Amino acid sequence: MAERRVTIGWAEGLHARPASVFVKAVAATGVPITITKPGGNPVNAGSMLGLLALGAQGGDEVVLASDAEGADEALDRLAALVQQGLDELPAAA
Repeated sequence: MAERRVTIGWAEGLHARPASVFVKAVAATGVPITITKPGGNPVNAGSMLGLLALGAQGGDEVVLASDAEGADEALDRLAALVQQGLDELPAAA
C-alpha cells in the first residue's frame, strides 16, 4: 500500500472550504484514497463528512493511503495540496 504522511498546511485545518477543495481533488484523481490521523481509523478521503469527522487541524499530521493503480502519482499530488494548503490540485508533471 502506498502512503504519504503530510502536515496540514491550511491554518483552519480540513474544515469547510479546504475540505471541499480536498474532496474535489480526490475525485479528480479517480483513485480511491483514505485519510487518517496517526493512530486513528482511516476514512474515505473523498467524503466530506468523513473529513469533517476526522477533526484535522492546521499543523496536524495525516496519512494518505491507497493500494489502487496510479496511487503513487495521486498521493504525491494530494500530499502537495494538503502540505502547501493550495486552492486546487497541482498540475500533473
